[in-house]
Parts: sequence; structure tokens; C-alpha cells
Amino acid sequence: MTLVTPLRAKDRPLSLVALGDSLTAGYGLPADAAFPVQLEAALKAKGHAVTVANAGVSGDTATGGLDRVEWSVPDGTDGVILELGANDMLRGTDPAVTERALDAIIATLKARGIPVLLAGMRAAPNLGPDYGKRFDAIYPRLASRYDLILYPFFLDGIAGDRSLNLADGLHPTKAGVARVVAGILPSVEDFLKRLRQGS
Repeated sequence: MTLVTPLRAKDRPLSLVALGDSLTAGYGLPADAAFPVQLEAALKAKGHAVTVANAGVSGDTATGGLDRVEWSVPDGTDGVILELGANDMLRGTDPAVTERALDAIIATLKARGIPVLLAGMRAAPNLGPDYGKRFDAIYPRLASRYDLILYPFFLDGIAGDRSLNLADGLHPTKAGVARVVAGILPSVEDFLKRLRQGS
């Protein structure tokens, strides 16, 4: 008779949701090139049992993410990678509005027992130093407030690089997404370690 050993909590597959905008959704790219797909593949290649669901909506703001967080993040989700704010910045939205929405998303998930990895964004220089200072402070402040793992700048290493962005200069190519994944991977691995320890 074969005995089936129950999967220990620390060994079971973890379910992540990437909640974001077009940068998560994979705007202008084939489905298999989107950030959640490439991230899941990179994590599995390093031996992690994990799935990464794509809850990216092109054009979404932080407020839009708040409006849909309950149905975009299903029960049973182990952790959320939160990537929102770029569209707020491009529209010149008051950073206080963006911060309130992100804060509410994090608080909603915390109340459901779902940890968050926060992916930061930075303001474009043409918005001026005052706006940039206020906007850029959002993510470190929220990370400190909620004791979150913070990846400071989601587009680190590709922002402004024409070879890694589509013709619009805003959205990464498949190779650009791969660069994003390589950059954020250590933070996500730290996040998975934290999730395993908490399970």
C-alpha cells in the first residue's frame, strides 16, 4: 500500500497575485511575455513552487485598483505584488490621493490576512521637483507603515532605455520585462520566504 504524505505547509505551492496596471498586464506584448508569466517562470527555474496570477488592468490608477481589489484578489491568495501609481503620476494626480488609495488597498488585504510586496514608482522629471518629492515618498512611507518588502522602482534599469521599451517609450518590451523580473526577483524571493515562515 502506498502512503501519500500530506504536503507540509512550507512545501505547498504558493499563490501570488500581481495587482497592477499595464506594466503588469503586459500592454502591447503577447500573453506569455507579461510580467506575471515571466516572473513565475523565473521563480520556478529557481525551484520555487509558486503561481503568479495576472491582475493587471491597462490604464488603471491606484483608485481603480482599490475599486476592484476584492474581486481581483481571490480567497486563497498567499500574497500580492502591488504595482500601481504610474498612471496617477502620468496624469499629475495629487500624490495624497494616490497614497490614500494604495494605503486602503494594503489595509484591505491586511484585513484579509494577505501580505503585500510593494513595487514602487518614481515621478517623471518633467513634473517638477516638488511633485517628484511628494510622489516618490509615497512608497517608502507605506512600506515603513505596514512593514512591507519594498522594491523601490518597478522600472529600474529600463526607464528611458529605448532598446527595452516599446515605441511609446512607456511600456517595456519582452526583454524589458525580463530585466524588470531580474531586478525584482531577489525581493520576491524574500517575500516568498516571509510567506513560508508565516504559514
